[in-house]
Amino acid sequence: MSTGIDTEAATAIPQRLLLGSGPSPVPPRVLAALAQPTIGHMDPAFAAVMGETIALLREAFQTENLATLPISGTGSAGMEALVANFVDPGDRIVCGVNGLFGVRIADELQRAGADVVQVRADWGRAIATEQLLEAAAGGRTDAIFVVHGETSTGVAQPLGGLADWCREHDALLLLDCVTSLGGHPLRLDEDGVDAAFSGTQKCLNCPPGLAPFTAGERALDKLRRRDRPGRSWYFDLSLVLDYWSPGPTSGRTYHHTAPINMVYALREALRIAVGEEWLATSWERHRRAHHALRDALAVFGCERLAPDGEQLHPLLAVTPPAGVDEAAVRRGLLVDHGIEISGGLGPLTGRLWRIGVMGAGAKREPQEQLVAALATLLHADPSEPLAALHEGWRA
Repeated sequence: MSTGIDTEAATAIPQRLLLGSGPSPVPPRVLAALAQPTIGHMDPAFAAVMGETIALLREAFQTENLATLPISGTGSAGMEALVANFVDPGDRIVCGVNGLFGVRIADELQRAGADVVQVRADWGRAIATEQLLEAAAGGRTDAIFVVHGETSTGVAQPLGGLADWCREHDALLLLDCVTSLGGHPLRLDEDGVDAAFSGTQKCLNCPPGLAPFTAGERALDKLRRRDRPGRSWYFDLSLVLDYWSPGPTSGRTYHHTAPINMVYALREALRIAVGEEWLATSWERHRRAHHALRDALAVFGCERLAPDGEQLHPLLAVTPPAGVDEAAVRRGLLVDHGIEISGGLGPLTGRLWRIGVMGAGAKREPQEQLVAALATLLHADPSEPLAALHEGWRA
């Protein structure tokens, strides 16, 4: 019986250069890993893949945390897992809100029954540490929760001073590092972060579908002290860890069927991102790529939203040139040149281009393609912005 579906047309996916806010370019090696044979989720061979993935994630997070694993779900699943395990109803949580993803975290905390104290800053600016600590000191505080790399604005949140306060007051420091992991300096143990989540589809250049996650002993102690299980069975870390990281005298306990081929892909992506390129070298490459592209786009009249010192290297958010229909240019990039960039969100809709400088996208060649395509669409001479790009890469 015919389904009436043209099989060839249904599988004809266009080639895109992904330079938006995510997903990012996926290397052929990672795609090849996805296509490896699927085996059972309790197979000892898969356990070996899980073990290597955990070790590589610890390197990416710069942590020794035993509770480090990829949550089965996208970055938003990581957020839910973090809240479900370390936030109880009635907990007072100080939450930084200076972009869309801070808004989402505050919403998730409220749904969990927390007493949420929102500390706000303008979209496009980091939140002053003093503001966060002043709010935390306003009552018994159980955690401070901030977004390290705000994807909606291209702002990096400083972490200095937060962990010291949290340790002095028996509070947790919780972190969203979805866009910063692997592309912006971040050392979780050194920064005193108690638990954090990320995503695979940003600087790690892996398809979306897993949420790198880590939790230290202070966070786990809170989990162990619970009188009753948390509100989520699927994200219950005490159960999930028995599957991902069983103790030395116990075997793995079935919890759920992990997305096996996605774990293959993440392992390969981590091998590239932190195994073959020293992490500090990757951070420096992302920094140079960010500033080189900023200088090139400035020739067109674009201005970065984040001020100097607050910029998130893997995500360049700029205002389009004056008088330009930003949506039409983005559409032209996609349709005519096969290049994806992202527009603004929330109050910045129609006022911003968000350009990924992530992993394989944080290199000269894809940036050259973008600059040349923008010059065509803006009816501009590409020589000056390309010269600025090349000079930035030499700096």
